[in-house]
Amino acid sequence: MNLGIQEKHALVTGAGRGLGQGICLELAANGAKVLAVSRTLSDLKILLDKMGGKSLGHGILVADLSEVAGQNKLKKYIRESFKNPDIIVNNLGGNLGFTNPLGAVSEWRKVMNFNVEVAIELNRTYIPQMRRSKWGRICHISSISALENQGPPAYCAAKAALNAYVRSLGRYVCSDNVILTSIMPGAVFTPGGYWDKTKKKRPDHVKKYLRERMAIRRFGKIEEISGVVAFLCSEQASFCVGSCFLADGGQGRVFLPYES
Repeated sequence: MNLGIQEKHALVTGAGRGLGQGICLELAANGAKVLAVSRTLSDLKILLDKMGGKSLGHGILVADLSEVAGQNKLKKYIRESFKNPDIIVNNLGGNLGFTNPLGAVSEWRKVMNFNVEVAIELNRTYIPQMRRSKWGRICHISSISALENQGPPAYCAAKAALNAYVRSLGRYVCSDNVILTSIMPGAVFTPGGYWDKTKKKRPDHVKKYLRERMAIRRFGKIEEISGVVAFLCSEQASFCVGSCFLADGGQGRVFLPYES
């Protein structure tokens, strides 16, 4: 399938490792020119080399987008050294270690900023140009936690808010061929990630989790998510207005029949 993104400029946040890296590689393989943003330079250098280097039009930027200074740094870099993105994949997200169900409002605000407010700022900055160009694709990485009680309340609430935001805003901009989507991954195995570490420290817990929680009886693979994201960033996704896609290997239990 021709995704129709050759020569498109793509911005990917949270790009240094794992899923973010996989998304960058997938978009680059389909002809997009990728600007990868992360907080860790060493990770970005490895990624840039895997994508083929700056000679192919790719770029990297070290920035902490949870801070206003980092957001301004990104805007300046795009203005001076890249082009306004045709594609945005916002891979920022996480619970920031705030797991207390009765945590302070200040913790919730930090989680909401990290998972939702950065997305809002990216969209309000770059959607106007996409609308003028009559082409844009924005995919936000959400989570199965947006649909059900999987994870700390602040994180679940933030991802649910992200989905609602995508679903609502998508209606306002789709007539200009700017398509907003989100994808809700379940448990995906990434090198050095949570499940990688847990498998080494608590192998019995991982076996139990896969047996009881994952209908597919395994973790997801990075390419199983990055391929869907690439599709959502493509010409082929033109009818997916505000769509929120679940890709969880049957981990979630929303509307699943009872099994004894």
